[in-house]
Amino acid sequence: MTQATYVVIGNPIAHSKSPQIHAAFAAQFAGHPVVEGFSYERLLAPLDGFAVSVNDFAAAGGRGANVTVPFKEEAFRLASTLSERAQAAGAVNTLQLQSDGSWLGDNTDGAGLVADVLRHTDIRGRRILLLGAGGAARGVILPLLAQPPASLTLANRTLSKAQNLIEHFQRNTPIPLQACEYTAISGQFDLIINATSASLGGERLPIADSVFAPGALAYDMMYGKDETPFLAQVREAGVTQRVDGLGMLVGQAAEAFHVWTGLRPDVAPVLDWMRTQL
Repeated sequence: MTQATYVVIGNPIAHSKSPQIHAAFAAQFAGHPVVEGFSYERLLAPLDGFAVSVNDFAAAGGRGANVTVPFKEEAFRLASTLSERAQAAGAVNTLQLQSDGSWLGDNTDGAGLVADVLRHTDIRGRRILLLGAGGAARGVILPLLAQPPASLTLANRTLSKAQNLIEHFQRNTPIPLQACEYTAISGQFDLIINATSASLGGERLPIADSVFAPGALAYDMMYGKDETPFLAQVREAGVTQRVDGLGMLVGQAAEAFHVWTGLRPDVAPVLDWMRTQL
């Protein structure tokens, strides 16, 4: 069993860049007592052995973990205490060991997205179109609403799934929320976020070019060495502000680092370095 104080747990996990990202964050605070002995590794958990792996890690001196596919919902069930954003997301990507040996579950994905978007544009008072109604979308709605935007429209292939999410969040916000199918999107939007996996399959989303307001920013949660299919689609639609999700990856890691240490690292140099690793 690893003796690392922090790990990223998933299956598969060999591809994860999280150890390099967190090592870079810790290096920014070299000499600070909070990061003394900070170490971070990958941990491959069996598909049927997530909880055992987490508890063995804690028994070996582990203090916190990032959780990636396919264990985020299982981590949600494992955590004894949940942050508000983890409750809203219905999933946990960050675990912190508490003094009584239980786990605090948090979700930093939305915070990572918001921090990255704010590097490029404002969110307050903007009209948001969120594409997709799966776990990725659910995990970012609460942090987006906290900005707050003028409105948020959730579009999805299956209308009922989008409606269920909107009903869940509308109870606790005065911000106008709307659900629709892709082909029923009406109006123009200042911030369009792709939370679907369409880019992984190279497919185009059935949305009209007219949904992009002048000066709109299009954001794809996916990223890669080359332009994602969604960002290529919106470029052809005339959108000039296009951002992929690499900054969200680094941003959610920075938020997790802050949860564990109370220290907030500088994302920019780590993001620049990550670009060179793609």
